[in-house]
Amino acid sequence: MNNDHSARHADAADRARRRFLRQSSTLALLAAGGMALPAIAREMRSSKPLPAVRVAEPSQATVYVPPSRARGSAVLDVRNYGAYGDGIHDDTAAIQRAIDALPSTGGTVVVPPGVYLIDAEKSVRLRSLMHLQLDHEAKLVARSNAADRYYVVNAYKVNDVEISGGQVIGERNNHLGSTGEWGHCVMVRGCKRVTVRDMRMADGWGDGLSIGAADGSTTVLSEDVAVANVVCSNNRRQGLTIGRTRDVRVHDSQFCYTGGIKPGCGIDIEPDPIGTSLTDGVLIQNCWIHDNAGNGIQIYKEVHDVTVRDCRIEFNQGYGVLAIGAVDGTIANNTLAHNRLYGVGLRVATTGYGVDGNTFRNNKTLYFGVTNTTTTPITVTGTSVTTNPKTTWHLEITTDSVATVGTNYYAQ
Repeated sequence: MNNDHSARHADAADRARRRFLRQSSTLALLAAGGMALPAIAREMRSSKPLPAVRVAEPSQATVYVPPSRARGSAVLDVRNYGAYGDGIHDDTAAIQRAIDALPSTGGTVVVPPGVYLIDAEKSVRLRSLMHLQLDHEAKLVARSNAADRYYVVNAYKVNDVEISGGQVIGERNNHLGSTGEWGHCVMVRGCKRVTVRDMRMADGWGDGLSIGAADGSTTVLSEDVAVANVVCSNNRRQGLTIGRTRDVRVHDSQFCYTGGIKPGCGIDIEPDPIGTSLTDGVLIQNCWIHDNAGNGIQIYKEVHDVTVRDCRIEFNQGYGVLAIGAVDGTIANNTLAHNRLYGVGLRVATTGYGVDGNTFRNNKTLYFGVTNTTTTPITVTGTSVTTNPKTTWHLEITTDSVATVGTNYYAQ
């Protein structure tokens, strides 16, 4: 009986995650409706509207179930602590009172349907051993501010945390200042065992979601962070930043329409140049990364062991995937299409990368309409590329990078 109940629960959770991705994809596209697409995207797509979902749903056998985190059984409703959820009152203090009222063993803070205005300069500050559970019709919305830096939801040096449901919305369209790039919808810094799932993070002055280290007398990396079934759309700097961390897993998610300040990537894996710590162990799987002003995925210096697998990476204004100074990684079984620069670029001291099983189509659209002088794209099977640039419309490997290129599939 218990096994039957667990199976039914798992099936229901899988269906809910699939339904959320379909709904959130539509929301992301609607959000982008008021945002001017880059000229190349308008030219290539004006007569062909983007469908609601273009990532194939994973089979039942491959659906990723994100980990639950340890916490107590207490359940507190923010309405019982003074939250209005009417889009008029500032609900920051009320939500914080509910979080602070959890017992030492932790528990769940429930946010019912409604629009909750948040003073993002103060933030909703999470504690250890807790689940911030937003109803799917709940929104945490940042009030307008002029700050260079803000976090609507802030997890700082806490452990065993889960954030799920609803939407966290920044204020980039109503920002009162013109400087800074660190206004994030959700910040995870110096934390261990965190799950972020089934939610949308949009319109941040900086990132939708940022994961990194906490600095002080010692550096505390974020470790064991799972991101599943989220949509990050229309954020100004990055959809997702992964800084100094260990073991970050990103599954079944969408990162799109990023732009406003560089780098403008869907996902930027880039540790801050502080001390000797680095980023080690990142998996990005079954994600849809599209229509970003910069690279789809950027892997930038002091980053070890990144795997990008089973993703669709398309219509980005830079590379599909660009690695610079990165060590040991795998780019496999992805579709890389209609990116303005190369589908994959491995440059400047990138070593130990394997590129295999990918489908490349119509990349380097920066030169759309220019005759390609290489009639047959260069492929290297099972060979370490250490000399001579291997440059096509799809794949760029510079002479100081070392990569193994397996069997990929190319179309002009």
